[in-house]
Amino acid sequence: MRIPYDEMKTTIKAAMLKAGLTEDQAEAVSSVHAESSLEGVYSHGLNRVPRFIQYVKDGWVNVEGKPELLKGKGVMENYDGNLGIGILNAKFSMNRAMELAKVHGIGIVALRNTTHWMRGGTYAWDAVKEGFIGLCWTNTESCMPAWGGTNTSVGNNPLCLGIPHENSPVVLDMAMSQFSYGKLEVTRLKGDQLPVPGGYDEEGNLTTDPGSIEITRRILPTGYWKGSGLTVALDLIAAILSAGRSTSMIDELNLGSCGGCSQIFIAIDPLVFATEEEMETIVASTKAQLRNSTPVVEGRTVRYPGEGTLNTRKQNLSEGIPVDESVWNTVKGLAQ
Repeated sequence: MRIPYDEMKTTIKAAMLKAGLTEDQAEAVSSVHAESSLEGVYSHGLNRVPRFIQYVKDGWVNVEGKPELLKGKGVMENYDGNLGIGILNAKFSMNRAMELAKVHGIGIVALRNTTHWMRGGTYAWDAVKEGFIGLCWTNTESCMPAWGGTNTSVGNNPLCLGIPHENSPVVLDMAMSQFSYGKLEVTRLKGDQLPVPGGYDEEGNLTTDPGSIEITRRILPTGYWKGSGLTVALDLIAAILSAGRSTSMIDELNLGSCGGCSQIFIAIDPLVFATEEEMETIVASTKAQLRNSTPVVEGRTVRYPGEGTLNTRKQNLSEGIPVDESVWNTVKGLAQ
C-alpha cells in the first residue's frame, strides 16, 4: 500500500508526541523519518519508528539529552551527546561543522555518547543543500563478523559523502556491510531475494535469502576483507577523535542499536581552491561519463550516487510512499 507523505509525517509526529517528545523535537524527528521513507530508505524511515519509541520508553534514548561542548581547537570541536535523540544530535553536529567551515574552510565535529542517527545520508544531504562537501560516519555495536571470523565482532559503520552540484548533488550513503540489516528486513518483508549474495546461511553457504542472513547475523562485509578493514579504521577514528566508545565498548554498554556510539561530521567549503564554474564542470563531466557507460542490462542507465534518491522522491511524492501494512498499522497504533 502507498501513503501520502503528509499523512505519514503527521502520523509519525503524533506517535512521537505521545512518546514524550516536545513539539519541536517531534516535528524535526518526524520530518527525517518521513523523508527517509519518501526517498526510498524505508528501513530507517517509517519502519524504524516503533523501535525508536521503544528505546525512549526503555530509557535508552534520553529525550532531554542535548549536545554538550567538551573541547574546541581551531576547526575541530568535541561534544557529548548525553544519549539524546540521535537525529537531533546529528543535525546539530553537521550544522555546527558547517558553521566552522564558513570561517575556516573546513569544520570537524566529533560526537560521543549519542544514539542511532537513523538514515546517515540525511546529514550529507544537509551539507550539500548548503553548498558544502559533507562527510560523516558512525560506529555501531558489533553486528558483522570481521573477515575470517564467524561471530559478530565489528560494526557495519555507515559512511556518507556528499558533493554539491546544482539541483542534483552526488551523495553516497553506504554501510560497511554489503547490505544493512534494514535492507535485509525490507527485502524479507517484500518476499524478495537480494540481487547478490549478502551473507551466509546456517550451513555456511553464501545466500541471497535475507531471512537466512538475519538468523545467522553473518552479513558480508563490502569488498570482503577491504570492507572489514575499513570498518575497523572508521570505528577507531570516530572513538579516538570523540574520546568516546569504540564498538567493543558499545557492546559493553548494551543500550540497543547504536546506543552510546561515536560519530564524525565534516563540512568542507568546495570553493576554497576551486571556482564555482570549475567545480560544476568537474562534477558534470563525471556524470556525463557515467551516463555514457554501456549498461549491463539493455535499456537501463548507469547512475551516479544519489540519482536514484531524487527519482524515488519524485515518484513517491506523486504516487504515495510504499509501506508494509503491518508496520503502518503499528505506527498508527502508537499515534492513537
